[in-house]
Amino acid sequence: MRACSRAVALALATLVVGSLCGCAGYASPRPWEKGDLAKPAMQFDTDALDAKLEQHIYTSKEGAAGGSGVGGGGCGCN
Repeated sequence: MRACSRAVALALATLVVGSLCGCAGYASPRPWEKGDLAKPAMQFDTDALDAKLEQHIYTSKEGAAGGSGVGGGGCGCN
């Protein structure tokens, strides 16, 4: 029983350390890489007219405007 507990603790410790090491590798994009992120293919909505139509339909159905961009939206009654 004790060997099983030790094995579970070792597996859990390995998982925690592996998760923390995975988070440490993030680096923000360099200035010369930001041009790639600004390309039209990298946009969420490539067709502006279609995105506006979808937002209009959503606003009509839900009775709330906004919420599809970076900021919040809705009635704010939470």
